[in-house]
Amino acid sequence: MAILTNLADDALIALDNLTDRAASLVNPTIRLGVTGLSRAGKTVFISSLVHNLLNGGRLPLFEPARSGRISRVRLEPQPDDAVPRFQYEEHIRALVSERLWPESTRAISQLRITLDYESASGWGRFWSPGRLSVDIVDYPGEWLLDLPLLGQDFRTFSDNTIALARNGVRHLLSADWLGATALLDPRAPADEAATRRLAETFTLYLRACKSDERSLSTLPPGRFLMPGDLEGSPALTFAPLPNLPDGRAPKGSLWAMMERRYEAYKSHVVKPFFREHFARLDRQIVLIDALQAVNRGTEAVHDLERALGDVMACFRPGSSGLLSSMLTRRIDRVVVAATKADHLHHESHPHLEALTRRLVERAIKRIGLSGAGVEVMALASVRATREATVNQDGTTLPVIVGTPMAGETINGETFDGNRKTAIFPGDLPENPDSLFQGIESNSEERLAPTLNFVRFRPPEMDAPGGELRLSIPHIRLDRALQYLIGDRLA
Repeated sequence: MAILTNLADDALIALDNLTDRAASLVNPTIRLGVTGLSRAGKTVFISSLVHNLLNGGRLPLFEPARSGRISRVRLEPQPDDAVPRFQYEEHIRALVSERLWPESTRAISQLRITLDYESASGWGRFWSPGRLSVDIVDYPGEWLLDLPLLGQDFRTFSDNTIALARNGVRHLLSADWLGATALLDPRAPADEAATRRLAETFTLYLRACKSDERSLSTLPPGRFLMPGDLEGSPALTFAPLPNLPDGRAPKGSLWAMMERRYEAYKSHVVKPFFREHFARLDRQIVLIDALQAVNRGTEAVHDLERALGDVMACFRPGSSGLLSSMLTRRIDRVVVAATKADHLHHESHPHLEALTRRLVERAIKRIGLSGAGVEVMALASVRATREATVNQDGTTLPVIVGTPMAGETINGETFDGNRKTAIFPGDLPENPDSLFQGIESNSEERLAPTLNFVRFRPPEMDAPGGELRLSIPHIRLDRALQYLIGDRLA
């Protein structure tokens, strides 16, 4: 990955890491980053993970819990006073009491959960305080996809973005923006009104790419889609421009203004996120909605692969020496998890995992990195369905049973959000390579036309005594926990 920081940034990062390491000597801590691409379920993942830890949920693959070595789990005040707290209680209430999926991640947040445990070895019990705090850092995937911008100047960013916009379905979605761009002279004097109109048209293009109908993933600059308190600021009022024929931009020109604002975006938006949050992570999980991409066709899958390549380029999975870990943190374990495994029968879960592994392998190969320290799995943070079988024309079909969300339509029937139904979701091919043949041949066909996915409401869960202390059903959440923090509880 290109150099993202200067000497001053490196010094601040080193200072932050030294401070974190010093604090960890007194209170052992691991910082776990949680992000995802386009509605993959980050908020649901964190809520279910924390709730199952706090309330003794079924976690058979999480060895410290299975062996009974965890004696106490509790939430504690987070160490970073300037970072919003992850609203765990509100999200759990929505999931359990109201059977509603919580709102998507719109900004960074944090939650600290502390586990008291007994080490599995006598030597470990002698040296370890038997306590580990996990600082869960929740942030939008769009912010992660902004990090490669730190290694690109405005000219490179413009070239890459415009070239991508001219391919496939993006060519149609970007027509208004590219048409407006063609009418402007980058060497002409900067005009604030024209700049704002172009930035708005560019933002509409990004939103169209992200829509459920398209489900594209590579969408920097990410803050254009979730501006927050930066909305309307100059740092978010720019757009890519075609290169100048002579390669020079006059002072005071439209190009010069756009270039200056792009650099301001990197300096005031992207770089602080990298320095203050991302560079301090120890472990990371990236959630993806591979099923949605498959349902949308070859272009959505290809774009997901491209986004995964950009994501993996941000990480440097692998171990660090003692001195280097003190000065420059390295994310030594990464999980890439395909969510919504409960939308398939368990017989198809290995196929979903194989598809995800193939996506990751292709992405890593494209950027020339090693896959060491990367784990791939299929999971469901909250299991919204159960499995059954039905007989149809003498054939036994494996089905899933759940409550489709209001407005979902199956075979022409629209559901009200209250009635359960059984559906045959179809099956992913056993060999994922067949799904990529359409990508290699630039086919516009759907990859798996027999798949039938709908959105389900969270399952009915009884809370004894009105308290939210039940175990939330999941698929392989314990496997993810074991890989991400199990070694720190050995």
